[in-house]
Amino acid sequence: METLEVLVVDDEFGIRSGITRILRNFTVSYPFMETDIQFNMTEAATGEDALEIIKNTPPDIILLDNKLPGIQGVEVLEYINTHHLNSLVIMITSYASLDLAVKATNVGAYDFVPKPFTPQELKASMENATKHLFLRRMTRKLRKEGKQVRFQFLTLLSHELKSPLNVIEGYLKLMHDREAGPSIESYDKMIDQSLARVKSMRAMIMDLLDLTRIESGAVQRSPRELDVLLVAKSAINTILPLAIQQDIEVVVESTEPVPFTADPEEIEIIINNLISNAVKYNKAGGKVVCTAESHEKGITLKISDTGLGIAEEDFPKLFKEFSRIRTSQTKEVGGSGLGLSIVKRIVNLYQGTIDVESTLGQGTSFTVNLPNQENI
Repeated sequence: METLEVLVVDDEFGIRSGITRILRNFTVSYPFMETDIQFNMTEAATGEDALEIIKNTPPDIILLDNKLPGIQGVEVLEYINTHHLNSLVIMITSYASLDLAVKATNVGAYDFVPKPFTPQELKASMENATKHLFLRRMTRKLRKEGKQVRFQFLTLLSHELKSPLNVIEGYLKLMHDREAGPSIESYDKMIDQSLARVKSMRAMIMDLLDLTRIESGAVQRSPRELDVLLVAKSAINTILPLAIQQDIEVVVESTEPVPFTADPEEIEIIINNLISNAVKYNKAGGKVVCTAESHEKGITLKISDTGLGIAEEDFPKLFKEFSRIRTSQTKEVGGSGLGLSIVKRIVNLYQGTIDVESTLGQGTSFTVNLPNQENI
């Protein structure tokens, strides 16, 4: 039987001892696991004590209270994220601080458990965390065997989709129990945030499907003569409602047709992702400019914005799978962290290049060069 190290951080002795008592003899098993998993429990009453334990031997799972004497729970979470530790954090929260717990899941916490919780609720959260740890380890183990993307797919479904589902489930439970009173208006914020997470999950699933199709080579490519400018205008029409909502102007400055032989869906994915990012990471009153031109060697597509910009040290992260650049300004922007990775893979299929220029606070430009295709 395998053992996971669990750290319980709460200033209330009753909470710590209760959690330890529930999990001490609890085991987790799944059909795809070779052995059952049990938990070795360690307790800490303060954030300072927790950090000492984490620094010496990072636990596999941390059950972390929001409100602690001295160092707060979110500060412990920030330390774990800053030092890129593999510990999974489950926030323990009360209804009064539910918004803080939701924000914590957006900046690195795996899950949250609202107080008061039942033994079944705690065990369910631990089962999900255990499953995720197992899938994460399998991803690392099988990376050498050329199966990375498939297992990243499973891991992301377990992790990234689980987190917003937990938030939605938490809100639904609060609404079911009428925690904010009988008036439906009291729950408008919870409903809006739940709908936003559903939309984000849908986009994430589509990104994952695009990535796996491209990576597996299973996608049937259908090249034909097309006008890249028309594809760009179609992409703008799709993103226009969001642009209007955020007070961002999106324009196409090119006027002449840009003929090119390519798979229309692949060109659409490139342009959609770049324009979507240019809108999402822009500022109110900002602008997105799209230009496309054909030349002797192929085509050049450029998407420029007047948005937040990207720090130069973050450039290497841009095209990595499941990588998102988080700052105080971008942490609320939803996404899978796959869009630019997908763009890069498609550009590589065409033996093209994609370059980025950016200045913090002023904007970003992505330039895609695709050579003429002889044998696509």
